[in-house]
Amino acid sequence: MPPLGKIEYKPIPAREVLLEMKNLSELMIDLAYSAALFNDKELADDVLELESRVDTLSYLLDMTIMIAARDSKDAEMLVGVSTVASAADKISDAAADIAAIVTQNIGVHPIVSEIFEKVEERLMKAKVSEESILVGKQICELDLAARMGIDIIAICRNKDWIINPKETEQVELGDVLITRGAPSGTKEFKELAVGKLQKMEE
Repeated sequence: MPPLGKIEYKPIPAREVLLEMKNLSELMIDLAYSAALFNDKELADDVLELESRVDTLSYLLDMTIMIAARDSKDAEMLVGVSTVASAADKISDAAADIAAIVTQNIGVHPIVSEIFEKVEERLMKAKVSEESILVGKQICELDLAARMGIDIIAICRNKDWIINPKETEQVELGDVLITRGAPSGTKEFKELAVGKLQKMEE
């Protein structure tokens, strides 16, 4: 875990922090495995960036728990919250270790790569360009599952992550989209996002 910078306490509900930690750690596992298996340094770097975010959330949650515990009874009730947060933090650390396979050029055995080349689902990352026809479209308008066999599982917008975005979420210029699905679909979607393809196949 990288050293934490100075973190200023902010009163955030413990439930919100826990939910974000859970969502981020789940996303990190997906990204880390894809980064390692397809030797994708950009995805690996994203995992390390997310690990830093989870570490920050864990620290903020610790402070929230300390402030909330007024007596021994409160402390007992908050132990469960602390335990769940610790587990999510450990998952994020494990994902970062997997991503290190790429960032430290350790590499994956060719047999493992060959096996996972045959998996039905892939993860893909693409940044939405000014030329993309996706700009301004709601996710539901794109009908990605039916057309390409993929789903948008996360959006990084101005360094904030939207996990499992709603169908009414609009794609914006500069969004970094993480999709999961069929290899052919993820490839086509990336071309749409970067502006190389100007029409969705029917």
